[in-house]
Amino acid sequence: MGSSEADEDQLLKSFLAEVSEAERDNEVLRILGCFKLNPFEHLKLSFDSSPDEVKKQYRKLSLLVHPDKCKHPQAQEAFAALAKAQQLLLDPQERGYILDQVTAAKELRAKRKKELKKDSASKIKSLVDEGKYEEQFERSDGFQQQLIIKVREILTDKEWRRRKMQMRISEEEGRLKKDEEETKEMWKRKREHEEKWEETRDKRVSSWRDFMKTGKKGRKGEIKPPKLKTEDPNKSYVQRPVKRN
Repeated sequence: MGSSEADEDQLLKSFLAEVSEAERDNEVLRILGCFKLNPFEHLKLSFDSSPDEVKKQYRKLSLLVHPDKCKHPQAQEAFAALAKAQQLLLDPQERGYILDQVTAAKELRAKRKKELKKDSASKIKSLVDEGKYEEQFERSDGFQQQLIIKVREILTDKEWRRRKMQMRISEEEGRLKKDEEETKEMWKRKREHEEKWEETRDKRVSSWRDFMKTGKKGRKGEIKPPKLKTEDPNKSYVQRPVKRN
């Protein structure tokens, strides 16, 4: 930081030391009441502000609501919001995203042109000034306020779509995780079953061998009844006389 910036910071600190608590509290409430998706609003900056202007404005406002200087109970929250706003606007990707929405919001120009068609005097003036009239209109407070509102609408829509998509992604990830856990549990049970089956293999083989050895002969020690000799039913017999003494 150069000597001029250091002197300016010292002058700023001296000035802010004289600011009343009411002004500090009002600034805290303003910051917390800003549209959360637009960091330009938190820092009270226009959309065409440079990174250097972002840093300078952050130093000014952060000193105003710093928890060590401001007694408001939400000073820390407001201070954190300013820090996040500066971070977003100094990040090229985040800054580019917001400015893309600003460009989309400038469709207000088309609306303005339709209005000019109805106003012949304004149309003639715009032609004479070779576009300067339109440039002046876009710098006006009225247009800037309309632009801020339109940017809010676009950022809100984008954020809502992003959150819905994130919710769907989370649901899908949860479903895939559940399927994965169920598959793992299935394979675990199958593996445990195979291990138990393998552990009883020797016992099963031994039992089968015993059965093959004793299945036809019967169990050891078992007494089989003798087979009775049967006569041929077709054979004829002659009764012999019984001898008597």
